Amino acid sequence: MKTAKYTLLYASIPIHHGNITQCQKPLSMLFGAFSQFRRVHSLQQKQDPYAEARLDGGKNRPPWFSVAPMMDWTDNHYRTLARLISKHAWLYTEMVVSETIVHQKENLDRFLAFSPEQHPIVLQIGGSNLENLAKAAELANFYSYDEINLNCGCPSKKVAGHGCFGARLMFNPKLVGDAVSAIAANSDVPVSVKCRIGVDDRDSYNELCDFISTVASQSPANHFIIHARKALLSGLSPAENRKVPPLKYEYYFALQRDFPELQFTLNGGITSINQVDAAIKQGAYGVMVGRAAYNNPWYTLGHVDSAIYGVPYHRKSRRQILEQYQDYTDSIIGKCGSRTNVRQLVKPLLHLFHSEPANSQWKRMADASLRHCKTMKSFLDETLRTIPDYVLDSTLVNTPSSHEEQFTDVDSLIPPPYSRSQKLTYFSEDQGALSGSLL
Repeated sequence: MKTAKYTLLYASIPIHHGNITQCQKPLSMLFGAFSQFRRVHSLQQKQDPYAEARLDGGKNRPPWFSVAPMMDWTDNHYRTLARLISKHAWLYTEMVVSETIVHQKENLDRFLAFSPEQHPIVLQIGGSNLENLAKAAELANFYSYDEINLNCGCPSKKVAGHGCFGARLMFNPKLVGDAVSAIAANSDVPVSVKCRIGVDDRDSYNELCDFISTVASQSPANHFIIHARKALLSGLSPAENRKVPPLKYEYYFALQRDFPELQFTLNGGITSINQVDAAIKQGAYGVMVGRAAYNNPWYTLGHVDSAIYGVPYHRKSRRQILEQYQDYTDSIIGKCGSRTNVRQLVKPLLHLFHSEPANSQWKRMADASLRHCKTMKSFLDETLRTIPDYVLDSTLVNTPSSHEEQFTDVDSLIPPPYSRSQKLTYFSEDQGALSGSLL
């Protein structure tokens, strides 16, 4: 009922329908039939987004582990490698601005296309213009993502400053609710929100709860990814915003206590599968990992299916993973020819031998080889001779033992329960001016 209400409310948002089939490249045609199948189940998915995942034999398992959206990192090439290593981790795209989707209708494959093997996959959208968010969601339907995520956490000046979205949206939870509703009314899949625990001096637990309560009550959103650091919009770079503000995991666990009807994924500062396991044992519904999944993909992603989802290891070696990845890159080069940037294809592989004895030598050889190699085969033939066979041919066999104590003191730090009857503290006298600037 909640979804139906917001669908009717936002049916009036103008969506300019074009001839979709005329503005997509041939690769997109492969996904049409699958898209139609998913649309049959769209209403059920919105009402209970992970119902199918909880069933034995369902296509996707719940998002207990996900790889964070990272600009310039979680592109198609990285996601292909990640899926070869982990079958069940949820993958996120880089953030795509809604205006980009709307104004690039003739070139959407460049921003939205992916292979079916990448499921489960989430499209992260950035923006604050309701009409463009609605249009972007409509166009994204063709690609059959498993979820759309609205970015309310990026602190960069380009996004939260000049762009007036990202973390700045947390100043206006009503607008976020409207944005989620606009996306959901024009999408076939659930819509989630990724946010910080606060912004600048608005960083109390009650203010965070005001944000969550407002968005959840005014939209169909029931899944929030919580980066357990606040964002500082002035004086810190995006990199510093990932390190300087202190982590407050207690806020995350308090949200789970105070909003049991919602689902929360924990993000921020988690760098190993042991920490993921510790967070889940502490009660986290799901955990999102960022740079550790990119900088150490073999061990971080390699243990996800067994340690988190309880399924057998894939028993693949790194040599076999590389052979499969080469098949993927051969198809890319076959389509794009001399326009292919081999360096971009190689980029996700550069951390595959993290912590191995030959890692430094491999990276030096890779840098030299990329100056002249034109195919993945020539690159691998030239560089893999630096890696010992026992490293290339070994497989992951044991889940790492967990001795993490990172969350053991959380219970003593959890703030008092949130009272939903109290006055919303996020709204202030100057909120109207802020709302206008975001639109």
